[in-house]
Amino acid sequence: MLAAIMVAAALAAGPAAAKSFAWAFNADVLTLDPHASNNTFTNAFLNNVYEGLTRHNAKLEIEPALAERWEIVSPTVWRFHLRRDVVFHDGSPFDADDGLFTWARLNTPGALVRRTIGAVTEVRKIDACTVEFVTSQPFPVLLFALTHFFVMDREWSERVGATTASDLSAQRESPAARQANGIGPFRLVAREPDTRTALEANPRWWDRPLHNLTTVTFQPIRAAATRTAALLSGAIDATVEIPPQDIPRIEQNPNLQVVQGPELRTIYFGFDHFRDELLDSDVKGKNPFKDRRVRQAVYQAIDVEAIRRSVMRGQSWPAGMMASPLLNGAPADLNARLYPFDPEASRRLLAEAGYPEGFSVGLSCPNDRYVYDERICLAVIGMLGRVGIRVQPQIEPLNVWSRRVNTHDVSMFMLGHAGLPLIDAWYVLSEVIKTKTAATTGRLNSGRYSNPRIDELTQAASRETDEAKRRALMREAFALEREDIAHVPLHQQPIVWASRRGIELAQAPDNRLRLRLVRMP
Repeated sequence: MLAAIMVAAALAAGPAAAKSFAWAFNADVLTLDPHASNNTFTNAFLNNVYEGLTRHNAKLEIEPALAERWEIVSPTVWRFHLRRDVVFHDGSPFDADDGLFTWARLNTPGALVRRTIGAVTEVRKIDACTVEFVTSQPFPVLLFALTHFFVMDREWSERVGATTASDLSAQRESPAARQANGIGPFRLVAREPDTRTALEANPRWWDRPLHNLTTVTFQPIRAAATRTAALLSGAIDATVEIPPQDIPRIEQNPNLQVVQGPELRTIYFGFDHFRDELLDSDVKGKNPFKDRRVRQAVYQAIDVEAIRRSVMRGQSWPAGMMASPLLNGAPADLNARLYPFDPEASRRLLAEAGYPEGFSVGLSCPNDRYVYDERICLAVIGMLGRVGIRVQPQIEPLNVWSRRVNTHDVSMFMLGHAGLPLIDAWYVLSEVIKTKTAATTGRLNSGRYSNPRIDELTQAASRETDEAKRRALMREAFALEREDIAHVPLHQQPIVWASRRGIELAQAPDNRLRLRLVRMP
């Protein structure tokens, strides 16, 4: 594998080699169809080829993209003024008709991105350069959602037969799954699934390029050791995922650099709040986790600093709430730990709750999803054991673990959430904490926690367009969940990238490589 990568790199070398960029990740892009996937990496990659009406900069701030400005006409109508003299990669002009076509395509079977657009019910044309988005209710996060409104060319899509989205679940591909005609800073040159995807800079891009790249080659390299070896050998210029244990090897190489920081993703432990008797426990006839004292006992039995120091090699950021303080709208003042690590307090709380000898419980954890997930769970099992909670480990591969948490087949579990794709704290409330009442509400509330007041606040925040008021609503909701110890937030895990020294990667906490910001030395 490594030899093949090195040969490919050598063949790509030439007069413009200084501006050619080769990079790797642990998985391939699922599809080139910009509307068919909700996979974070796939959408991030496609955002280099396709663009929405808005975009995030390196600080995760919203800025204009294909819409140069906008205004709110009424609480449920937003008007967007589109950029003029913008063309797709094949030279076709961009206008309002492409926006309407994109909206229609987002409403075909298989278009998973539709969920991100949320409350939008209609897109209508005012003139060739003006469209209005109509929503079913005030929708304050519309500008965040429209970063994923990847605009497609109507004429090209009709010509190649790509008027409907690919349906990955049904294994039905649109022609757009393997070819692309975007509007973004890079255009597709070649696509070899599971091998490489080649791009080149778009010379007619509407924006002023900050990058200095001419060609880009992406290679999926699944094995961590092989990715690190490819970087060390010079076969690739960068990798956007390396295991923390490889950091010392890379830092010892004077030609390489490590780029790391906190990810938006908060890793946490959750409880079954729903069942009257736990699935995996020696306690019969009742659910210990319905008692707040038991949840607090778990909270105070876990030494997050020891995990940061010994398991995470110093590369984690202890969390005091369920949303990263870097998410838009997150109440950063709540991020301090609610209670200190205190095993004696845990034992006392368990005794007060009626479990002086502790109890047994199953703990569901992945072993290939998060940074050091299995090691974290093993450390926590030992910590809980010291206060009398005897854990039955259920440490399983991603496909087994995800099925378990998605079907509520859990008593206690590890999970993580990054507030993506909206990059807004409200999304955490809506997805993780709000009562699960339908497929689109509380979708990741695996423990089926329910607090009517939090539901009210979350619903109110979903409609509040005054940002100060919206933040106040979210702050109250997060504070209630925090005080209830509905979950045990652990930390934000690290993003660890590495590259040849001198390459500017513009790493952001959403863990997305924006090629438009990459500069080679």
